[in-house]
Amino acid sequence: MTGSMLFGAFIAALLYVLIPGPAFLALLGIGAGQGRKAGALFMGGHLVGDLIWSSLALVAIVGAKTIGTMVFDVLGLLCGFYLAWIGWSALRARPRTDGAALMTVERPLRRGLIFGLTNPKGYPVALATFTALLASSSNALDFDALPALLAVSFFGFVLADVIMVAIIGASLVRRFYRRHELAIVRMSGLLFMGFAVQAVWHAAPGLLGWRRP
Repeated sequence: MTGSMLFGAFIAALLYVLIPGPAFLALLGIGAGQGRKAGALFMGGHLVGDLIWSSLALVAIVGAKTIGTMVFDVLGLLCGFYLAWIGWSALRARPRTDGAALMTVERPLRRGLIFGLTNPKGYPVALATFTALLASSSNALDFDALPALLAVSFFGFVLADVIMVAIIGASLVRRFYRRHELAIVRMSGLLFMGFAVQAVWHAAPGLLGWRRP
């Protein structure tokens, strides 16, 4: 176990969360519309998915067999439908007369948990990010190193979550969001629909037997 290996896992976890994706857009709406507490709950739920995908990525990197493409294809299909539902809801959003946020999430912790477990960038991005930053220490990677790598990855995830919540909950960001909320929500809806199409597009060939081995 080397210091560069631990540092690489920490930075990989940090970048994995900070790379923009569907969860970032969801956090923007929740944090800016409902405050830092709701944003923190969302990211707390999302942390579960981060840990699961990074664990699978690290296991794959040290040479274990992956659990097969079928699981990820089914997950991608379900995720696509879920993102499409969120996107359609955002596109149909209408201004509220009481001044409340347009897209209020009643259970941000549960929403974050679902997002984390069905994140379309989950396993592939985790695998790519950790591989890139641990490549220089590949000869020293083994299963005995996994607990320490997961521990430093956890701290990387938490730090990234704190950074995200701090930015999204800032008064300047919240004022800008509320001023242009309807346009941002509908634009986010279009992006969610795009993410949904992408998820289904990548999952369908494997489920239909069209993907080449």
